[in-house]
Amino acid sequence: MPSIYELKPKFQNLLRPLVNKLATMGITANQITILAVLLSFVTGGLIFVFSNQQWILLAIPIVLFIRMALNAIDGMLAREHNMQSSLGAILNELGDVLSDVALYLPLALIDGVNASWLILVVLFAVISEMTGVIAVQIGAHRRYDGPMGKSDRAFLFGSIGLALGMGFNPQPWMDYLLIAMFLLLCLTIFNRSHKALEEIR
Repeated sequence: MPSIYELKPKFQNLLRPLVNKLATMGITANQITILAVLLSFVTGGLIFVFSNQQWILLAIPIVLFIRMALNAIDGMLAREHNMQSSLGAILNELGDVLSDVALYLPLALIDGVNASWLILVVLFAVISEMTGVIAVQIGAHRRYDGPMGKSDRAFLFGSIGLALGMGFNPQPWMDYLLIAMFLLLCLTIFNRSHKALEEIR
């Protein structure tokens, strides 16, 4: 099934001049990865502290867009400027998961948000990324199959943040959206497992 992840090459082409500039300045891929994680934790912390303020939720789509750019930049720095490392691989995988948890879980404190469904979606998002990494363990490539990959989740959570920040009542539409995300995450886990097994055959 299609995923927003498939648009990544076009986005990378737009960022390439900036990436080349950062490389000449001595900025490393790992520094960009850590910056993305810190940005998510700070934003998640602000949502936690100001959970009764709608305006703070408008930061979610902005931060997610910046994080998406940073994630693309760190990968391009690593691949195109000889900065690949074992530490970088660990930071990249852990950073994405920790950033999602830090940024999305505080939404459970927002009035009208079904905390149970939200927590379940975040949990299965972590499992889906773990499934993609496990593919490498069995001799396949890292799997990024959809339909609910990292970019797709970012788009939907960014939309949620925008809607809630503008004052829309989260009920009942958010329950339906979270349930749909959960089901699509289950399908994503299946797809990544199936594709990995197909690859090693």
